[in-house]
Amino acid sequence: MILIVDDSPENIISLKKVLEKNNFEVDTASSGEEALKKVLKNSYVLIILDVQMPGMDGFEVAETISGYSKAKETAIIFLSAATPNINLITRGYSSGALDYISKPVDMNILLLKVKTFYRIYEQSRALNEMQTKLLKEIEYRKEAEKKKDEFISIASHELKTPMTSVKGYLQLLERSINKGETENIKTRIHKVQNQVEKLNLLIADLLDISKIESGKLMFNMKYFECSSLINHLLEVMQQANPQINFVVENKVNQEIYGDEMRIEQVLVNFITNAIKYSPGTHEIHITSEIRDHQLYCSVRDFGIGMSEEHQKKIFDKFYRVEESSERFQGLGIGLYICREIIERHNGTIGVKSILDQGSEFYFTIPVNPVNIEQN
Repeated sequence: MILIVDDSPENIISLKKVLEKNNFEVDTASSGEEALKKVLKNSYVLIILDVQMPGMDGFEVAETISGYSKAKETAIIFLSAATPNINLITRGYSSGALDYISKPVDMNILLLKVKTFYRIYEQSRALNEMQTKLLKEIEYRKEAEKKKDEFISIASHELKTPMTSVKGYLQLLERSINKGETENIKTRIHKVQNQVEKLNLLIADLLDISKIESGKLMFNMKYFECSSLINHLLEVMQQANPQINFVVENKVNQEIYGDEMRIEQVLVNFITNAIKYSPGTHEIHITSEIRDHQLYCSVRDFGIGMSEEHQKKIFDKFYRVEESSERFQGLGIGLYICREIIERHNGTIGVKSILDQGSEFYFTIPVNPVNIEQN
């Protein structure tokens, strides 16, 4: 917007008419005092300022405006009926003006100057926006680098832990074999298998994250029996966790379109997390039903829960709740992979949680195919 400041109504009307005819938004002030009030309230790209005015002259107005942080980027063109001389021009520039035009004003020259200042303003604004964007990207690169380093450190630790356990159990197993301790052999083989399974899951997650980054996470989309998937999954989970009472509410009696293996992967992650983050409790609720042509599945625990702040970030890559990272193992990528899987099914994923009262993780996907990516 352009502000015209002149004590002559005729000058204001003629300038305003020409500028508005050329699609410029114009505001006016008939005195220096009025101009200063308007500059404090509004933002102007350019001020066309008459020098000879009663009260505050144009030089005084310009000097005052130059002290306003809000008007730091505002250009000023002086208009003067007096014959220009070196002293007037010097004072004009030292007051903060960028140009000086004598009256009577040649409208073609004024328009040329106004268009030039607008072009400079637009270019300056574009450069500032680009600089701001680049600074944000640099900060994001720095943050990503920090997260990557943290992830490598965590991954190394998480992989080392089961490997160390496997090595220790194998040494104990060798002693038991030498002594012929049948029961100990069975127990230690089972423990080795558990640690190997942990390694398999960690490696699978690392491979999946790599495939997601390269856009190569594959999906085998077809209709499958959701009830059968849940029943089979819970049978396996119950054997591995006999202390847990799984309370199941399964109302799905139709086939669902999707990648059965990937949906099972999401549910396994939900249930595994529910067990992990609810130590001392022995009940987990699993619900599946059809809502508005969408499959709705949820897993609810009665464990440590989380704050609203953590709920907003829990599906982000490499995110781990700091308060629980010391107590519970994990790479911080499982839920991120789940989010990618559900979003690739054109579904939604989320969590409801209350600190110290438990969490309910859920997802929805369309029952029938809706523009789902195949690879």
